[in-house]
Amino acid sequence: MGVNRIVPNLHNADPAAAAGFYREVVGLEAGMDMGWIVTLVAPGERRIQLSLISADETAPVVADVSIEVDDVDAAWAAAQARGDEIVHPLTDEPWGVRRFFVRDPGGKVINIVMHAQ
Repeated sequence: MGVNRIVPNLHNADPAAAAGFYREVVGLEAGMDMGWIVTLVAPGERRIQLSLISADETAPVVADVSIEVDDVDAAWAAAQARGDEIVHPLTDEPWGVRRFFVRDPGGKVINIVMHAQ
């Protein structure tokens, strides 16, 4: 299994307002805006990202970080085999990703995600 990118998720009551700060202070650009989540990208290097999230659309919590992998089913199987706490089950989301949330040993919630093929 390979990792394609890792994106920090900052919980924020008003992602749109916070996005203005990151655009104006450090020059990030909006890469995606779904209202409840705004993902900002670095100009010229779209794999450098930061997400601002008010509340997750389908999961019970906001994940601390998103890790995009090339085989989410393998990651799901590994987390289950380890007995890790699943916070949000493996789900095909309507916005084109397949993902699950798992709690790491330190208590952080990790969104393991793969773009649908």
